[in-house]
Amino acid sequence: MSGTVSTSPRPQVQARPRDAAALILVDRSGSHNRVLLGRRAAGHVFMPDLYVFPGGRRDPRDHALAFSRDLHASVAGKLAASSRAGINVRALALAAVRELEEETSLVLGGQGCKGGNAGNAADLSCLRFIARAITPPGHVRRYDTRFFLAFTDEAGVDPSDIRDSEELTDLRWLDIADVSCLNIPDITRIILNDVVGLLEVDPSLRFDVPVPFYVVRNGRFVRNVL
Repeated sequence: MSGTVSTSPRPQVQARPRDAAALILVDRSGSHNRVLLGRRAAGHVFMPDLYVFPGGRRDPRDHALAFSRDLHASVAGKLAASSRAGINVRALALAAVRELEEETSLVLGGQGCKGGNAGNAADLSCLRFIARAITPPGHVRRYDTRFFLAFTDEAGVDPSDIRDSEELTDLRWLDIADVSCLNIPDITRIILNDVVGLLEVDPSLRFDVPVPFYVVRNGRFVRNVL
């Protein structure tokens, strides 16, 4: 052996997407639909200082959290059909509700799912499955995120009860059709545009709406429908 050290670059190991969930909360009590967004802390590795929907990674314990009413059959069916075998799709919805409570203090159904006991049971029946998106390769952290939507009036949520947290600050209710004043990720803007279009067609937003799936394949941004 010559004793020389190869300088050939090592192939980069891509981060494996982790299951995550986000909740698009819509307030339709006024003349314009409003959506809740908050700013991620500057210290976050993933999307620092950007405004996003409440949400985060699915926790291994989320499947055990209590719920008072289950997902609509159409929502559960689409989640199952678009997920890998063996995944607990209800846990994805419970993760979204838990993250909402932890990041904004808002609770679906006037109750909470934190702690997983019978007195803190989440109401999942008002959730729509709106979109799925996988973080493109090249990011330090990647997530396979399911985006849910709920209306505040159906969920028993008082929009004025929001409180900033360590995870999300500067929480704001904004006109869903105009969030141009905020620095938001491209995928957040894309999904908001999808929601605006859906609400224009059907303000009640049925539970079996087509679900777009956003992913990068071979360097191309692809939109499929689940």
